[in-house]
Amino acid sequence: MATTGSAAGAAGGGRRGGGGGGGSEVPDAASGESGPGFRFVGGRVCLDFVATLGKRHTDPVERLPEPAALARWFDAAGLLPTGAAAPQVGAAGLAQARVLREALNRLVRAAMAGRPYSRTDIAVVNRVAVLPDLAPQLAVGDQAAEAGGAEVRWQHRGPVAGAALATVARDGVLLLGGPVAGRVKECGNPVCSLLFVDDSQAGRRRWCSMERCGNLAKVAGYRARARRRDTAQEAGAAQDAEGGPPR
Repeated sequence: MATTGSAAGAAGGGRRGGGGGGGSEVPDAASGESGPGFRFVGGRVCLDFVATLGKRHTDPVERLPEPAALARWFDAAGLLPTGAAAPQVGAAGLAQARVLREALNRLVRAAMAGRPYSRTDIAVVNRVAVLPDLAPQLAVGDQAAEAGGAEVRWQHRGPVAGAALATVARDGVLLLGGPVAGRVKECGNPVCSLLFVDDSQAGRRRWCSMERCGNLAKVAGYRARARRRDTAQEAGAAQDAEGGPPR
């Protein structure tokens, strides 16, 4: 079977580790991780997989609470055959996926902090990465043929769930073993633990998403400035009522 989707991110595409610099004015209760939905802001499929455990620094949100959720994530990440039913994932498969996720998380954060990689975590990732993964195939559909181009479809050998997980692991290997590892950051919102590759030209991206934490920061900053302005105006009015500034 062949697949199409956003798995192209698997082929190449903070607060701790250079996620933003400076303080954050985002309210502690709000972040781009609020809610149970999946997050796809990392720029790499391995980072999006790490995001299936959200709000790691405060009240963790498990986005893979049962095996069916892992199958849904594969679908949302574009790692399933087009139109195919979700694969069967058992408790053991979910447990393996979570172990891989946490090994990737620790390795990425070690890279961000300049710490040595754990050999145990490396072994976990390598053990999954060596399995048959999704293979990219060029395919020319009707629309692509008219446009003079082609699209990427993903072909798997063996169980699709295992191939999808191996694709995630291999993306982690390529990320951690390449130069892009130095561009991984954590969102500048103190309560958001989402990781992303900063591919901006200046390398100054601060937020996981401008539509999420970036917008929250803008709103919070506006309100903080408004409060300071109102306080200054009230102080000025009080001085005028007293006949000018105190001697």
